[in-house]
Parts: sequence; C-alpha cells; structure tokens
Amino acid sequence: MRNFLKQTFASLLGSLLGLFIFCGLGTTGLLLLLFTVASSKDTDPVVKDKSVLVFDLSTNITDGEPSSSELLQNTLSGEENKRISLRTVLETLEKARRDKRIVGIYLDASGTTEGRTAGFATLKEVRQALEKCRAAGKKIVAYGMDWGEREYYLSSVADTIVVNPLGGMEINGLSAQPLFFAGALQKYGVGVQIVRVGKFKGAVEPLILEKLSPENRTQTQQLLNDVWSEWRATVGTSRKINPQQLQAIADNQALLLADQAKANRLVDKVAYFDEIVADLKQLTKSDKEDKTFHQISIKEYAGVSGKSLGVERNSQNKIAVVYAEGEIVDGLGDGGDVGGDRFAKIFRRLRQDKDVKAVVLRINSPGGSVTGSEVIQREVQLTSQKKPVVVSMGDIAASGGYWIATDSKRIFAEPNTITGSIGVFGQILNLQKLANDNGITWDSVKTARYADTQTVARPKSPEELAIYQRNVNRVYDIFLNKVAQGRKLPKQKVAEIAQGRIWSGVAAKQIGLVDEIGGLDAALKYAAVAANLKDNWELQEYPKGGSLRERFFGQVTEEVRTALGIDKVQLKAPDPFMSELQKLQRELAILQKMNDPQGIYARLPFNLRIE
Repeated sequence: MRNFLKQTFASLLGSLLGLFIFCGLGTTGLLLLLFTVASSKDTDPVVKDKSVLVFDLSTNITDGEPSSSELLQNTLSGEENKRISLRTVLETLEKARRDKRIVGIYLDASGTTEGRTAGFATLKEVRQALEKCRAAGKKIVAYGMDWGEREYYLSSVADTIVVNPLGGMEINGLSAQPLFFAGALQKYGVGVQIVRVGKFKGAVEPLILEKLSPENRTQTQQLLNDVWSEWRATVGTSRKINPQQLQAIADNQALLLADQAKANRLVDKVAYFDEIVADLKQLTKSDKEDKTFHQISIKEYAGVSGKSLGVERNSQNKIAVVYAEGEIVDGLGDGGDVGGDRFAKIFRRLRQDKDVKAVVLRINSPGGSVTGSEVIQREVQLTSQKKPVVVSMGDIAASGGYWIATDSKRIFAEPNTITGSIGVFGQILNLQKLANDNGITWDSVKTARYADTQTVARPKSPEELAIYQRNVNRVYDIFLNKVAQGRKLPKQKVAEIAQGRIWSGVAAKQIGLVDEIGGLDAALKYAAVAANLKDNWELQEYPKGGSLRERFFGQVTEEVRTALGIDKVQLKAPDPFMSELQKLQRELAILQKMNDPQGIYARLPFNLRIE
C-alpha cells in the first residue's frame, strides 16, 4: 500500500512537472514568436513612391492609447487592430501631407462603424487634418456602401465621393433616444429616491420618469440643433450645397438610393469597388499586372519616422498631454476610467518635473464621482500655479468633466463638443418591496436616530432626505464657486447658466464657459506660447502605455493572430435589437462605476447618445 501511494504520488508529481514544462515551453514559444514579430517591425515601413494612404473609417478613434490590461484582453480578439489614438491620426496625416511619396488618401467607408465611440468633435479634428492634406494637393477619394451622418461628415471633405450601385445614404438628421427604467424598477419593487440641484439635471430621470422632462427635452433639443447646424454648415461648404437643401433632404428623403444620392450632389460617382481600384491604380501609376494600387494603411504609415518630414520633435522641454477619457471614479479606477487618485498622482509628478513646461488636459468624460473630480481638480489647480495648464475638450467634457477644467489657463472646445451640465445629484435605492414580496424582511437595532441611514431595507425618511439634500446643496454651491473663480464670472451668472444644463461648444463659448473654438492641436500651440517655448518642445502623453504593449503589441496584432491560426473577427451589420441590448449594457456599466463615497455625482445624463 505504501509503495502504491509512493508510485501514485511520484506519477502525479511527474505529470505535474511535465505539465509545467509543457506550459513553460508553450509560453516560451509564444514569447519568442512575439519577440520575433516585434523585432521584424523595428525598421520603418516601406513606402513606395506614389502611394495612397488608406484610412479605414470603421477604426475606433480614441483620445489616449489603450492600457496594458486592455491590450492583453483585446489583442487575440482582433479588436485592438481597430483602435487608434486621435493624436496618432493627426500626426500621421500631417506626415502624409508633407510626404511626396503619398499622392492621395483613400477613405474606406465600406465597413460598419457600429459600436465605435468617436463623436463629432473628434471627427471634426480629423476632418480639418484631411482638409490640410487636400489643400496640399493630396487627392482624397471616399468609397462606401451604406453611409450614415458620421461617415459622411468625415468623407464629405473628399475630392471624389463614390457609392456602390447597390448602396445608399442615410441623411435623416440626428436624434437621441434615452432609456428609462422607472417602470421596470417599480414593477420589480425597487424604490428610488433622488436628491439633486439643477432643474436641467437629467442624469437621474431614467430612474424616476418614463419620458424626458420638459426641461431635459429643451436642452437636448438645443444641443442636437447646434450639432446638426454645424454638420449642415460643414458638409454644405465642402459639397457646395446650402444647409437648407440638406435639411430638405433629411426631412423629405432620409434614405437615398445610390442614384438619388448622386442626383442630390451628395456623391460624385456610382461605381463598384473594382472601378475605384482601377482609378487608384491610375493615380499611383501602378502596373497593370499589379493586383491593387500602391498603398499603405494609416496604422502602418504611423510607424514611419517623421524626422525627415520635419514632424518629429526632439527637445528637453516637454508639453505633457494628459488624457482624461472615461467615467470619473473615486480611487485608482480601471484602465478605461478616470480614477481620481491615479490622475492626481500624474499631475503631482508633472508639477515636480522641471522638464515639463506646460500641461494640456484633454477631457473626454461625462463626469461621475464628485470626490474623484475634486481630487483631480485640486492637483490641476496646484499645477497651474507653477506652469500653464490648458484644457482641450473632446466629444464630451461635462459635469465632473467640467469640474476638473475650471482652474485651467484656457479652455478649447469644438463647436460640437458637449459640455456644461454644472449640477449634482444623489440616488438612493431601497429593496424593501422587492424583498417583502419574496418573503424577506429586516429588523433594526441602533444606538442613534440615524445609525441605519445607509440601509437599503427601507426608503429614507423626510428627515434623512433633508440631510442628503443639504449635502447635495453644499456640493453644488462648491461647484458654482469653482466655476465662478476659474472662469472669472459673477456667481449669479454661473447660477443662471448652470442648473445642470448641457451646452454645445459653440453655445458654451457664447456664455463664457469656453474660451476658444479649436481642437487638440490648437490647445498645444497655445500651451507652447504660454510657456514661451516657440517651436522648441516635445510632446509627452499620459497615462503612459505599458512597456508590454510597446515591445509586444505595438504593431503585431495581426501577425501574431495569423501565426496562431486565429481567424480575424468579422464585423456584422448592426442589428436594431442588439443595438438596444448594447445600450442597456452601457447603462448598467455606468451604474457599476458609480462609487463615490458620499453618493454624490456630477455627471451627464446617463444615456445621452447622438445617433
């Protein structure tokens, strides 16, 4: 028996050892593969003379680079290959503008953009960079099957827009369709009590109403009108169509077939993809035997050194760009969050770094935790006392996103940026009815009147609600003071334009919440002037991506997936039902991130999404 146990134990140990060796060899092999592919990318990509830069418009354009954890999660799924930072896009297009080898840009709008996060403010910056390329003589060709307002907004800058004969175009205006949960919460016995300040603070409405309040409807309508007006003006200028004609198309046609799109001068040609390839082969003077035209993707071209093109900077003087992108949460937060403690630490380091002469805070956030916002704002304030801090607002910089901007030297926003929403709220849930209906009850023993205030076992009493309301009022007053001091506005005026109301960038400039209309590049130029740097500066980006990404995952996703025999993920056409489920999933994810220790939030309406 003893020998049997020894043999069994030895066999088990040997099996485990063999498993470890096998796994070790497998891991080592994978690492060697990654190293081999990464080392093969150390040299500049080859750019043939008379090449076309290919820009896939289904690529997700985000402000910052993904964190190491996000890269590990997305690399083998293929999703990472569809992501690129805004700064990379702008710098790459500037290199293409100067590069004599690049003769044109092909905007590929044939893929779906469902689930992509870039808003109209981001697209406007990219559009302006494309306009510079076109002005420099780079021919821009756009081709697609089914066009929506977002794709067309970007593509309308092209010299030639081509639609597939079976394709079409959706020009039917913009809308927002928020979800409301009040009926479901009531049905399942979940009680909701709200404390808030600001008659426009619509963030709480999905929990207590079944439709938009008149105030929330008014502000949402005005925001959509501003964004739509900018869309019509911008597209109309490029296509030589007046805004009234575009409005008539949206009101009377909405969905246009290929021939109708051409008749309305929205596109220049109706043609198949092979015909576009033939035109681009002619542009690039490719040989007839070549399968396609001389081309290089924007992601690959991003790896081309910009030194010879006069794009890359090398200086001891640094301008730091801090990307505050995502929900503002208390603590460190995850990779996709703006964690108060994590970003406060970044600003402390930048404040102490003598090489950093100025900071650009790029905000793309709907807000969130007031505690997280306050922690960041304090560090921004201290940093601004030592060196210029300039804010660049992206698609959304509202509520808590505006809170952290208040102590900057200058605020830049695009006309279609969503900002403002200066207001606060708290939400108090209880499960009394849900539990009681299922036979669950609570009892309580306490040593003071309010000892069990945090319970979910019952609704809050009027006296308890009064305590919460006093705290919300106090935080709101602090918010107003911060805006009044930072923007140098009378507090009474701030109180009038606050109330939780959202504003477009162009409206925010008119009321003093924004200084200038412009994007990230405009903010960088201003920061350089404010720090007396002229052209003697270099860009540094924060939060920094992990070294794991830079060595393994910089440009190797597709090669690794191919080597491992993993098929590329195919994007499917958007399904309306799935779109609604995804919208619901986003709402639940927002609720999960609401971790403020005081239970008070400065946040944009939950599900404001322009479609």
